[in-house]
Amino acid sequence: MPDHSSNLQVLIHQVSRRRSQNPFRKNKGLVQSVSFHPVRPYFFVATQRSVRIYNLVKQEMTKKLQANSKWISSMAVHPGGDHVICGSYDCRLSWFDLDLSTKPYRMLRHHKKAVRGVAYHRLYPLFASASDDGSVIVCHGTVYNDLLQNPLIVPVKVLRGHVITHDLGVLDVTFHPTQPWIFSSGADASIRLFT
Repeated sequence: MPDHSSNLQVLIHQVSRRRSQNPFRKNKGLVQSVSFHPVRPYFFVATQRSVRIYNLVKQEMTKKLQANSKWISSMAVHPGGDHVICGSYDCRLSWFDLDLSTKPYRMLRHHKKAVRGVAYHRLYPLFASASDDGSVIVCHGTVYNDLLQNPLIVPVKVLRGHVITHDLGVLDVTFHPTQPWIFSSGADASIRLFT
């Protein structure tokens, strides 16, 4: 919930037990995005300047990632769970390697305007970012099983098709669950599919 004066910004709903809980007693900043870890009981909360990782079993914070950005806009967790990307309104994309550091492993500045959405593909080594400059940039991001080998990040394609409306471009982006296709939604009231 966007009301930052309330401590009820984030509620976790347990569907099997039909109950909801408020995991935070006090406010830690304006929440921008939340995500669950794909395998472990971890919960990611992105506020304006940082990403906090909470262990839901122990009910404690395990890590705090510093994005080195003025304002985080979006966040995505890699399907393997050891990497996180954050988009920000100051045109940056931060890639975090959770095993390496609490600071970004790589800062990508491919966009000319605010980054509004980021996404990882569930099966392919791809990630994407959507921006107010009207473009979606797809990158190849290989994560190796060998912990000594750093991720390989290579920009692949710039996708255009949305019309910038009222200084807003592409608002969000997501991958198809099985195909190497990408969907983008724009301020021009259209959803585009790139194959």
